[in-house]
Amino acid sequence: MTATSAQPESAAAPPGPTSRRKVLQALSGLMVGMFVSILASTVVANALPRIITDLQGSQTVYTWIVTSELLAMTATVPLWGKLADLYSKKLLIQLSLGLFVVGSLIAGLTPNVEILIVSRVVQGLGAGGMTALAMIVMAAMIPPRELGRYAGVFGAVFGVGTVAGPLIGGMLVDTSWLGWRWCFLIGVPFTILAIVLLQRTLDLPVVRKEVKVDYLGAFLITLGVCTLLVWSSLAGNQFEWASWWTAGLVGGGLAVLALALWVESRAAEPIIPLSLFRNRTVTLATVASVLVGVAMFGGTVFLSQYFQIALGKSPTVAGLMSLPMVFGLLVSSTVAGQLITKWGRWKGFLVAGGVVMLAGMGLLSTIDGQTSTLLLSVYMAVLGIGVGMLMQNLVLAAQNDVPAHDLGVTTSTLTFFRSMGGAVGVSALGAVLANRITTLMTEKLGPLAAGGSGGESHAVPDVSKLPAPVVRIVQDVYATATADLFLIGVPLTALALVAVLFIKEKPLNTLSGTERLAQEEAVQLPAH
Repeated sequence: MTATSAQPESAAAPPGPTSRRKVLQALSGLMVGMFVSILASTVVANALPRIITDLQGSQTVYTWIVTSELLAMTATVPLWGKLADLYSKKLLIQLSLGLFVVGSLIAGLTPNVEILIVSRVVQGLGAGGMTALAMIVMAAMIPPRELGRYAGVFGAVFGVGTVAGPLIGGMLVDTSWLGWRWCFLIGVPFTILAIVLLQRTLDLPVVRKEVKVDYLGAFLITLGVCTLLVWSSLAGNQFEWASWWTAGLVGGGLAVLALALWVESRAAEPIIPLSLFRNRTVTLATVASVLVGVAMFGGTVFLSQYFQIALGKSPTVAGLMSLPMVFGLLVSSTVAGQLITKWGRWKGFLVAGGVVMLAGMGLLSTIDGQTSTLLLSVYMAVLGIGVGMLMQNLVLAAQNDVPAHDLGVTTSTLTFFRSMGGAVGVSALGAVLANRITTLMTEKLGPLAAGGSGGESHAVPDVSKLPAPVVRIVQDVYATATADLFLIGVPLTALALVAVLFIKEKPLNTLSGTERLAQEEAVQLPAH
């Protein structure tokens, strides 16, 4: 199966360097879309305690409101990446943003937690497309040698969306005439703006291939990942970790993934080409991405709950407490990107990012109910600095080391595994958190544990309605349980650092993805 045509979306023209002006114009729409899609994952963080209280949900529901969006995003990223290699990237981005608008409207008008979880799945479908396609479009327009500068900006957008979301959510919740529903509705006008901007500014060649998309492989990968995430979310709460339910779900999930591997190995156009993993850089970057995703998402998504319950802060103050991480990530991502472009070297930033992130996870594992705001700010800034240097540059390293025709699938594969790590982290560590809270509550309150949390041991407590002695115990329990999550993240981050150390640094390419693809096709032409 070979490419039959490569037609520009506007006018036929041989591919050449994209002007800086056009790049910046196209980036405007991409950055708005990326920010909104990332915001969808994080804006509810500080609103969740209020949402759960209003809709009468449990600690497990708390986890699933986050996990369902991450899961849908994770499961569909490889499919979006493959479609980007076959069809119009511009149309696909606009389609993904349209799905996000629909999901946001449903979420903002939801009457119960069940419909809210469904709406988060729809949001996740759109966010998966935007997350994968933004980096693919950048690689098509910008040479790896210059990509550091722009990737740093995108890393900053990713970081700001990840950590500033809770601040925006907290302010909306605390504004009486708005409320938590606007955490979902606020993104709608910005998403529509992104669609309009992309229509006006994005102009890329469309490479059409006479191939069939491997939908069976996509379905099996999705089913296998979903099965394992359902298990990791429910184990320890709905059933014991060592139980027949665990055996069935884990065994079934692994069997489906094994079948997916078999299908992918025989598909003409696999969703995740197994040949990619013959590339050492791609394999190690994938391993590091998974581990970073587990540690970062799994730990930080529950920080707002720690701020509000363990420290007794309001949603707005809890959001403000996230700012040190935002600034750390913003500064390190931007500065690292500029220096990579200037010097043409990137591995040192990956290693430094891994070391600093490891230090941040270790520091946050020491928090308790009496940790000062200043210390928390320092710990979170350290974590943000490490993440800013590490996450986006893993994608850059992999993109630089693969043929141009594999740029889309490589980018989406890395994004998929990073998101899968995040989804696994949130669901598994969320289950650990819920189980740890229940255990500690029972130890410290005995028969009062269920009553102290509203009649259900897994319910998120409303500390404003509890007697003072119980409040102190509840705060200590949540502080201890949250610190334990970061302690679990320490060895995972250490393994990510080991993977990064074994990545071999290679000179950054000076041609854009579109130019490299044209060269590769020109070399193949004599053979036809």
